[in-house]
Amino acid sequence: MSEEIKEKAKKEIKNITIYGSGLMGSGLAQVFASDENLNVTICTRNIANSKIHESMSQNLKPFIDKGIYTEDYAINLISRVRISDDREASAKNADFIIECIPENMELKQNLFAELESYCSEDTILATNTSVMSISEIAMKTKKKDRVVGAHFWNPPYLIPLVEVVKGDETSEETMDLTMKLLKKAGKHPIYVKKDVPGFVANRLQHALWREAISIVERGIADAKTVDEALKFGPGLRLPILAPIENADMVGLDLTLSIHSYILKYLEDSHEPSKLLKELVEKEELGFKTGQGFQSWTKEEADSSRERLSEYLIKVLYNK
Repeated sequence: MSEEIKEKAKKEIKNITIYGSGLMGSGLAQVFASDENLNVTICTRNIANSKIHESMSQNLKPFIDKGIYTEDYAINLISRVRISDDREASAKNADFIIECIPENMELKQNLFAELESYCSEDTILATNTSVMSISEIAMKTKKKDRVVGAHFWNPPYLIPLVEVVKGDETSEETMDLTMKLLKKAGKHPIYVKKDVPGFVANRLQHALWREAISIVERGIADAKTVDEALKFGPGLRLPILAPIENADMVGLDLTLSIHSYILKYLEDSHEPSKLLKELVEKEELGFKTGQGFQSWTKEEADSSRERLSEYLIKVLYNK
C-alpha cells in the first residue's frame, strides 16, 4: 500500500462516480446524493436516452407520499446527481468509483483496467457484483489493493445491507475507507473477510431457496404453502432473531441434537432443481411471463412489488 493511499485513508471521500445507469445505478446515486457533502456522477453511454432522473423521481414518490421527504428535498436530491457520457473525465476526479454494469466478468475486468488509466492512483474501484469473485474482477488492474466488493441489495435506497468484500489483495485501508463511506451514506455495511461465491447474504438466501424449491419439487407442499410457512413463521422473527443468535438462545446442545437428526434429510444438491430447469425451458419465468411456480396477473405482480416497498418503508421509517 502506497503512502499516498495510506494518507487518503485519513481523509473523507467526496467525489463518487457510478458506472452503470440501470435500476441499481440510479438507486446508488440516490443513496450517495442523500449526503449533501458528496458529489455524485453517473457515467452512461447515452445521455439522451437516460432515464436516471426519472427513475430516481419514481423511487422517491412513496417517500413524498408518506411525508418522509418533501417535494423540494426530492428535487434537490435529484439535481445533485450529475450525468455524464465522458468515461475519462468522470473517473479523473473520483475518490470512489463503483460499477454496476451487467454481470459479465470480462466487461467488469476491462472497465476497471480502463478506468485505472484515467483515475488517481488512490481512487477506490468498487464492484457491485452480487456473486462474482472480486479477485478475478481485479485481475487486469495494476493496483489490485484498491479493488473491493460493495454489494448493495435491491432496492439499494431501501435495503440497509451492503456487503463489503475483501479480495485476495484488497488492502485494509481500502476496506476501512469503503466501510466508513457506506456508514456515512446511511447504509449498514458488513465486512466480508473472504472472497467466496455469493459472499454472505446470497449464500444464506439461496440455501433457503434450494430447500424451498426442493419441498415443492418433492410434493411435500405447494409453492404458496412454502411461502406461507416462512411468512407466518420463522420469517416474522428473522429481522430480530437471526440464525446464529437463535442457536445460542435455544442452546448449542439442542442445536447439535436437531442437526444430528435432520441435516441428512435436507436438500444438498449441487445442481439447480430439475423442476426449476423445466419451468425455465417452458418459459414459465414468473412475474415477467405470468406463470412460474405460481400464476400471476400483472395486477398481482405489481401488488407484490408495492407491498415490498410499503413494508420496507414502514420498517425503516415507521410510516
